[in-house]
Amino acid sequence: MKLVCASANPKKVEELARLLPDWVQLVPRPDHVGDIDETAPTLEGNAIIKAVEIANATSEWAIADDTGLEVEALAGAPGVHSARFAGENASDEDNRRLLLQKLQSMKNRHAKFRTVIALVNAKGEMHFVSGECAGTIAESERGTHGFGYDSVFVPRDGDGRTFAEMSPKEKDSMSHRGRALAQLPQLLSRIFGLPTP
Repeated sequence: MKLVCASANPKKVEELARLLPDWVQLVPRPDHVGDIDETAPTLEGNAIIKAVEIANATSEWAIADDTGLEVEALAGAPGVHSARFAGENASDEDNRRLLLQKLQSMKNRHAKFRTVIALVNAKGEMHFVSGECAGTIAESERGTHGFGYDSVFVPRDGDGRTFAEMSPKEKDSMSHRGRALAQLPQLLSRIFGLPTP
């Protein structure tokens, strides 16, 4: 079973590959596909845009995810703009710095990560899975693993550490992406008429 990955973020690709079942081969995004503009106002919309582009470019099944960090005190921001919270060409570090700055004097630090994953083929067939992980925003960065907002996000189901202080296996067991991808084997089995895992 082959899926072409729409993400150009190597750390996200690595995480997806780690979370997919052994019988799924994750193929990297082709070099000839340029930047994909994520112009939709929702995570679902952006996941569709990316997956459709890759499915059409390769004539294969494509997998794309869009993830947002929704912070209660910021009325759900950065949300769909999480990757460019501090500007179009912002780095992960820029985004984390701005987030901590905005929350500096706030007691309410509740937040959740939400991931939507789209599976699309060139004929226009679409399927979705999604996952959430509730938690809080730490007062400062902690840990060196992961990417994005991992060093400031403390999952509710954890032990007080940020995602960036956990091993990949620990993070996968409770993360938004882990929860979304846990539904994928059953979905793929249904789509392709395979035995349910």
